[in-house]
Amino acid sequence: MSIEDVLKNLPDMEEGWVWLAGAGPGDPGLLSLLTLKGMQQADIIVYDALVSQQILDLIDNKLSLEFAGKRGGKPSLKQADISGRLITLAKEGKKVLRLKAGDPFVFGRGGEEARSLAGSNIPFRVIPGITAGIGGLAYAGIPVTDRHTNSAVTFLTGHGEDGGLSKDIDWDALAKSSPVIVVYMALSRVELMCQQFLNSGRRPDESIAIISKATTAKQTVLETTLAQAAEDAVKAQIKAPAMIVLGENVKLRAGLDWLGAMEGKTLTTDLSNVKLQGKKL
Repeated sequence: MSIEDVLKNLPDMEEGWVWLAGAGPGDPGLLSLLTLKGMQQADIIVYDALVSQQILDLIDNKLSLEFAGKRGGKPSLKQADISGRLITLAKEGKKVLRLKAGDPFVFGRGGEEARSLAGSNIPFRVIPGITAGIGGLAYAGIPVTDRHTNSAVTFLTGHGEDGGLSKDIDWDALAKSSPVIVVYMALSRVELMCQQFLNSGRRPDESIAIISKATTAKQTVLETTLAQAAEDAVKAQIKAPAMIVLGENVKLRAGLDWLGAMEGKTLTTDLSNVKLQGKKL
């Protein structure tokens, strides 16, 4: 079967339907075939602020684009307004693609939008995307899991409703139980977050990586420590969107930074400074 046959046999968009699709973390190469087909067939594409310009440039009919982004600290549509707009467009008989950065169901409010559609009897399809907490780390050369270092990982958001950290997280339990922690939307609260982890018992010299604009041409990765992360992020002028990964896996980047290797970086398998969980590398 050819790639043309695969695309032809994928479901077509239908009038009055909404597809909630993940655009991935930024690199157009990480789009799914089904999301790409939706981009080609939709009458209107309602997209998020973090959908990369490279992906938007793939859309032939720019008149079909409608911005519905939400960015912290900036004026933006309320979630109820976005959901209401999707319902209105579907009731008009439009083929609607709701294009969301990353994965719709990973810190993407896709579940809220799907419930609103279901409550209004609007048919919808959910198309998963590569979330930044996986794709972004892979492009930084940091594995989310490695059998030599961790058997668990925790994903969380750095945003609390009052401008601080999330209050529904047991930070002490998290610090003690999760060897690797990946934090989305964390840059504006990096100092608060790092202090909280220190207060909860994580080591000041524990490795941290801050990944900015993951998987795009502007990706930057800052390797530092828990104690120095806030200060170093300011010095390095790290820009949002950014995510943070805390844990021993960050040290594995020395041998796995494949993008760096393409630019001449020498990778090393000498990981004697990595704390292993009972296994030899």
